[in-house]
Amino acid sequence: MTQTDHTAIIKTLDLGGDGPTVVVKDCIDVAGEVTACGSAALREAAPAPRHADVVENLLSAGCHVIGKANMHELAYGMTGLNESFGTPVNPRWPDRIPGGSSSGSAVAVAAGLCDFAIGTDTGGSVRQPAICCGVFGIKPTFGRISRKGCHPAESSLDCVGVIARTAGNLTLGMQALDPSFARTPMTRAPRVARIKCALDKAVGDPLIYAVMEGLGAASYIELPLMQAAFEAGMTVIGHEAAKAYAPYMETPEKLGADVRTRLENARTITPDQLADAERVRRDFTAQVDAALERFDVLMTPALPVVPPTLAEAQDPATVLPLTRFLRPFNLSGHPAIVLPIPVGPQNLPAGIQIIGRKNEDAELCEVAEWLTSTLTAFKKEETA
Repeated sequence: MTQTDHTAIIKTLDLGGDGPTVVVKDCIDVAGEVTACGSAALREAAPAPRHADVVENLLSAGCHVIGKANMHELAYGMTGLNESFGTPVNPRWPDRIPGGSSSGSAVAVAAGLCDFAIGTDTGGSVRQPAICCGVFGIKPTFGRISRKGCHPAESSLDCVGVIARTAGNLTLGMQALDPSFARTPMTRAPRVARIKCALDKAVGDPLIYAVMEGLGAASYIELPLMQAAFEAGMTVIGHEAAKAYAPYMETPEKLGADVRTRLENARTITPDQLADAERVRRDFTAQVDAALERFDVLMTPALPVVPPTLAEAQDPATVLPLTRFLRPFNLSGHPAIVLPIPVGPQNLPAGIQIIGRKNEDAELCEVAEWLTSTLTAFKKEETA
């Protein structure tokens, strides 16, 4: 095995039919396998007694599950660095983070080890590593895909999602995960609006915004609670993580230093802070719903800055902003897709995010495929 193979897929499997090859994030149960969630604290846990619902659906769809994917420990981090199981190597930018927490899933896709991969997204954990590794990712509508057999068992934010090298394979993955998912052909160009963001002049953004304007995203809207939703999402995930992982804090030496510190901080969240976050959730969700009455799709950059190098990621301040545009839509529950658009003379990882109406995931996938073809034409014109 190469280094990339070893650190992306931590356990090889041979389950299912001869359909698309898939790897499954290690916080999702596969019968007879330990669900270690990337943590030494769970390495010796009892094997899962049955498949998670999403694994059952993959197998029923004829997919070939070839492995369990590495991840950021306990799905509670954004870098993808993992002391216990190794850090997956970003195939296109090996000096940069692979992203988290679905690091192995994104690396396996980018390295061509599978047709698509399954991850989970509580605060950007499918979409951020997808962009870090230069591939596509979808966070479906909250609650659309069953989380039975996923860890942690309870979450008001987490969604099972798909990472793929093409927008078409996102659709293929969603069809395999969700038997009710049916393609919805576009009958007209979508009405797209760009969300005004406070970090318009961040690294790489001018080119991304030029691409968005080239796509016809000339309408601008404001979501005044966007920053508050980012912060509220941090509060909610912290509260829920502290509750879910409290037993592991009894043996903190088995946890990585970064996760241990985050859990210690999360335990200080007060009931008043959580109540404030829930009020933001309600009001921000209403703002997004209202915007999507006027437009079919909302658009933001995927990341505010290019992903940091592995060395830069040792400073938490370089990592925290990465989910600024992603996390708010975990809070609101809307489906969101990221499309990779490398920027600058070095072709550094970057991209755009599109957000759709709740339960219109199929329509959003169609928009992603349309945008991909439009982006290809735009890039050809740009380099002509």
